[in-house]
Amino acid sequence: MKANRKFLAVIVALVAGVLVAGCGGGGSAESKSLNLGVATGWDEAAVVANLTRIVMEEDFGYEVQLQELELGPVIQGVGSGDLDAYQDIWLPNHQAQIDEVENDIVQLDPWYDGETEFGIAVPTYMQDVNAIPDLNQTSVTQILGIEPGAIISERIPESVIPTYGLNQEYLTSSTPSMLSEVEDLSSNQEEFAFVAWKPHWMNAKYDFKYLEDPQDGLTDLNDGATISSIVNEDLPDEDPVAFALLDCVTLTEEQVNEIEAINPEDYAESAATWLEDNRDVVQPWVDCGEQAQES
Repeated sequence: MKANRKFLAVIVALVAGVLVAGCGGGGSAESKSLNLGVATGWDEAAVVANLTRIVMEEDFGYEVQLQELELGPVIQGVGSGDLDAYQDIWLPNHQAQIDEVENDIVQLDPWYDGETEFGIAVPTYMQDVNAIPDLNQTSVTQILGIEPGAIISERIPESVIPTYGLNQEYLTSSTPSMLSEVEDLSSNQEEFAFVAWKPHWMNAKYDFKYLEDPQDGLTDLNDGATISSIVNEDLPDEDPVAFALLDCVTLTEEQVNEIEAINPEDYAESAATWLEDNRDVVQPWVDCGEQAQES
């Protein structure tokens, strides 16, 4: 009798375990987790990652972790499997980093629906400065830059400055620090030059112009880039729901700028606030995940 009771208790425990597991996130047999990379200083990376996180958590019951690292380690992390995905690959800008992990990742189609731009800019009140060589006719001594890991932080000192014989030096910094300088210098109507790109909220907030590059010192950075995602090679098989959703993400320039402008200091809050009135934008993403879930 005692043996039968023990056997019955084991059966009950097993059944209970199955029922509990069946209530896991995403309708799967166990709770799902997802690790997304965010490159330091890449604002649109934080925007799209936070949107993805909210949708995956609220609609599919995932536990999503965002890990912020420099760009190189983020890309390497996706290749090694420490990260499941990174959603802000600019091509051809990041081609060299992608080549290092190409056998360990899957490259998705571009999610950004718009035209990108990358270059050196000045405020529009510097009326006589319209091309990069014009900087030598100004009082500007530095080109305010961004993170050392950004390709433009290599291209300006290695190619642009020698191409034009510029008197200015390139100053690496962080994106927030650079934009803080832009804010201060603009308010005082001072002459300065800085690195600018779009999509980014700076294009809506500040009155500036991109300088022409007549001798193509920035080389391929003068061409429009695509923005897409990479995922670890195992993700399509191991987590088809997450893979399907990531593959269906799409945003326009206007949407990215709109989200960033809500609160540039907290993109998690910005994404949540924007989603309150724009659930229709992400519904196709949800549909893709649900279709993969049902198959």
